[in-house]
Amino acid sequence: MKMGENDAAKNHFASQVFSVSVDVPSQGGGSKWFDDDGRLKRTGTVWTASAHIITAVIGSGVLSLAWAVAQLGWIAGPAVMFLFSFVTYYTSTLLSACYRTGDPVNGKRNYTYTDAVRSNLGGGMVKICGYVQYLNLFGVAIGYTIASSISMMAVKRSNCFHKTGGKDPCHMNANPYMIAFGIVEIIFSQIPDFEKLWWLSIVAAVMSFTYSTIGLGLGISKVAEAGKFQGSLTGISIGTSVTETQKIWRSFQALGDIAFAYSYSLILIEIQDTIKSPPSEAKTMKKATLISVSVTTLFYMLCGCFGYAAFGDMSPGNLLTGFGFYNPYWLIDIANVAIVVHLVGAYQVYCQPLFAFIEKAAAQRFPDSNFVTKDIKLPLPGSRSYNLNLFRLVFRTIFVIITTVMSMLLPFFNDIVGLLGALGFWPLTVYFPVEMYIAQKKIPKWSTRWVCLQILSAACLIITIAAAAGSIAGVVGDLKTVKPFKTSY
Repeated sequence: MKMGENDAAKNHFASQVFSVSVDVPSQGGGSKWFDDDGRLKRTGTVWTASAHIITAVIGSGVLSLAWAVAQLGWIAGPAVMFLFSFVTYYTSTLLSACYRTGDPVNGKRNYTYTDAVRSNLGGGMVKICGYVQYLNLFGVAIGYTIASSISMMAVKRSNCFHKTGGKDPCHMNANPYMIAFGIVEIIFSQIPDFEKLWWLSIVAAVMSFTYSTIGLGLGISKVAEAGKFQGSLTGISIGTSVTETQKIWRSFQALGDIAFAYSYSLILIEIQDTIKSPPSEAKTMKKATLISVSVTTLFYMLCGCFGYAAFGDMSPGNLLTGFGFYNPYWLIDIANVAIVVHLVGAYQVYCQPLFAFIEKAAAQRFPDSNFVTKDIKLPLPGSRSYNLNLFRLVFRTIFVIITTVMSMLLPFFNDIVGLLGALGFWPLTVYFPVEMYIAQKKIPKWSTRWVCLQILSAACLIITIAAAAGSIAGVVGDLKTVKPFKTSY
């Protein structure tokens, strides 16, 4: 993006945007209807929080895990997945402890990830975190648009293959499907906030289990049919399938794919802000994180490993749309429809923090503007009236249109997934949670715990750099063969 402003103007904008405060005056303790911060009583539980996390975590990333395991092999593949699950769980518990500043039960609430960074680290860290978080959320929206269009086309192609007996290659353009997904997201993006999203999260979580289970079942049946496990201890073979250089880059990209599959820390604080208390929100969030990461790791291990066992070196980049499976075609269709429904919900779960941030910034900047702050009540038959906000309508619609256009420009599912995973993993999942926890708990410099946390952070930084390099190499390769707006499968 080209920026025409001078440095002073940019610094002023950044200071205005990232200093947005979302505090609500306290009403002097909780009551029957209000929490201790004056907001309406939060109603979230360990199960709704788990549903939000599972919706965010078991996304399109699960479909690339068989390909990722194929690059790494039977030893490194499962080991790396377990390592990422442990790091994600551990750093998420550190991050959940930062929801309240000071006292874990009665301390000041931090409503967003950026608020937590402001309270614990302050200064320039807030700007850096804001840029990284919202850029990552923007990227996830693009990745999900690409993934949904591929699944929609997979439904049409599987039926085409079935009718023609595989004689017709059934090529089609991706753009109409991306536009259709964008139109649906414009409608759903008018849901005001996380609190109103709980039902969409539960539907999306059910869908994620549906297609993951189908992918797992098909992998198991293919292994049973062949009577043996495909693959090798070291992954895809050098010479027969890839060159030595390609093997290195693809192994690095696999790290990014696995990191993306576990990425949800950037919305953890927002999910935690929906939880009721007592018990303390941190305690409930730790339980929800343990449940969610355990369930998703089990699914990931099964889907990734059985996918690799079924196809070996030929494992497709997207397990259910790479046409490793052709039959039963109706089951493939159900799985891909479930993916699309899930991605509709996951897109909203990920974008809500970005929407809320921009809208609060605008309301604070233009408090007297009716366009920004005024709600228009629209009566809905059989329900309460809907509050239509014109700024929300215009801004969210433009946002969805931009992500849809970007998806048409960069329709590379595997490489985009790997790049997003790499860019978001270290700063948002590891670095900021570790630094905030050190500041919150006042852990002394050079103490054993401080050194261990810094070693963890440094190791994850190295993994992130490697994953980003592999994914960028993949994108460069894709750009040589794919023309923007003319993508066909």
